[in-house]
Amino acid sequence: MAEKPASKVDNTPKVTGVGGIFFYSDNPEETKEWYAKNLGIETNEWGFTSFDSRNVDRPDQINSLQWKPFKKVDKYFSPSKKEFMINYQVQNIEGLLKKN
Repeated sequence: MAEKPASKVDNTPKVTGVGGIFFYSDNPEETKEWYAKNLGIETNEWGFTSFDSRNVDRPDQINSLQWKPFKKVDKYFSPSKKEFMINYQVQNIEGLLKKN
């Protein structure tokens, strides 16, 4: 039986997943309590929730998505004035920046 050729490492500049979902809330504590009670989303001592998953192509690699509501007056998103922020996981960010 012939061995499969070693697969090449994919270094294509691209988004490979979502790293975080963050949003403003009038009352982050009430929001976290609602999500915990109704959807089972528990937060850690820093107020974040981590959703861990495995990479389908590399099962030994664990990806983590962070989730957190912030108080509307928080400056975490600055200088943006948007109500939410989505962070992406990027493969070869240097190459992706060169493309643009």
